[in-house]
Parts: sequence; C-alpha cells; structure tokens
Amino acid sequence: MIEAQNIHKFYDNLHVLKGVDLYIKKSEIVSIVGASGAGKTTLLQILGTLDAFDKSKSKLSINGVNIGSLSGKKLAQFRNENLGFIFQFHQLLPEFTALENVCIPAFIKNTPKNEAIKRAKELLAFLGLSHREGHKPNELSGGEQQRVAVARALINNPAIILADEPSGNLDTESAENLHNLFFKLRDEFGQTFVIVTHNEELADMADRKLVMQDGKIVSH
Repeated sequence: MIEAQNIHKFYDNLHVLKGVDLYIKKSEIVSIVGASGAGKTTLLQILGTLDAFDKSKSKLSINGVNIGSLSGKKLAQFRNENLGFIFQFHQLLPEFTALENVCIPAFIKNTPKNEAIKRAKELLAFLGLSHREGHKPNELSGGEQQRVAVARALINNPAIILADEPSGNLDTESAENLHNLFFKLRDEFGQTFVIVTHNEELADMADRKLVMQDGKIVSH
C-alpha cells in the first residue's frame, strides 16, 4: 500500500529526514510518535504528497503508483482520489455548512452534485451527525467539527487516511470517541491509517507504533 525507500528531505542546509524506510500494508493502522522536531509531520506530508522529497536518493510508491513520476495536475488528482487528510485543527471552511464542507473534495473530483450530496449525507449519518448537516462550524462542538473533517476525508473513498495530531485539540471524551472511530472505519471501509500523534493511548492502540528520532525511524 505504502512503500517508502531511503526518504531524504532537506530544507536548505537542514537535513530533516535521513533515509526513512517504511512499508505499510492495506487496512493497517500505523501510529508515528517521537519528540517535536523528530520529522514526524514532515514524513506525513511527504506520504501525503503535500511536500516533495529528494528524488535522486529516495523512492515512494503508494497504491502501486510511483509518486516521484507525478507532478502538477497528475499529482493533485492522485492526492484527491487516493488520500484523505485529518488535521489537528479541522480546517473546515466557516462560511459553509457541515454538509457543504464534506462535499468539497467530491466537487473538486467533479463528482455529480446529487451523488456527492448523497454520499456526504450517508457519511454524516454514519458519524451520528445527520441532525447537524445544516450547521456551520461555529455552531458545532470541537468533537462534531472533527467528525465533519473525518467525513470530508472519506468522501472520495480514499485508500489511505493521513492524520496529524487528530485528537490534539479535543477533550478527553471526544478524543477517545475519535480514536475508536478510526478502528470502526477501518473495519467498515478497509482504509489504511497513518497517524502522527503525541497521544500515547492512541499510539498504543495502533497495529504498529513507529518511533522517530532525529529524522529516522528508530523503533517499530
């Protein structure tokens, strides 16, 4: 599903990732932990095709596609169709309702409007938010906002969900509910999850926990 070989990343003279090797199977939930500055978010952004890597040294394959061979529109299309993102700060657009926020990636994919709305309503119902679909983000609780963000991540049926500190902005109960939801989603839809987190409880729930230190994975 994800195969990364010798991933290097430089920001000017700063060597952030120092030869990361990674293999993640379909429907696996993998957590990535480590101190701030270890390279976790940088690695996640590279796996999500949001950041470039050193193509002269490194190779990244996702779903059988050589990411290094894609650029511009083809890379954006691959990202839209294959990857879903959940961030610590939900990044919902404040002027749109929950339903409209969920639909946005589907509209970008040129999914017919009625089909996108039907799928978004199904996801919001699955996440217990049918009664909130007409509400804007500022009318939702933190946990509800994050569940809307989860629905948005799922709208295009991506093979992989990438989450960066997804429960970092939630209270304990909402965080626990979100963590359990990831496993429910994996069982229902078969998605692969890669989760960067400082939450040890979530990290330990994963099928595998990877520890990063100084730009490398030092423990599985």
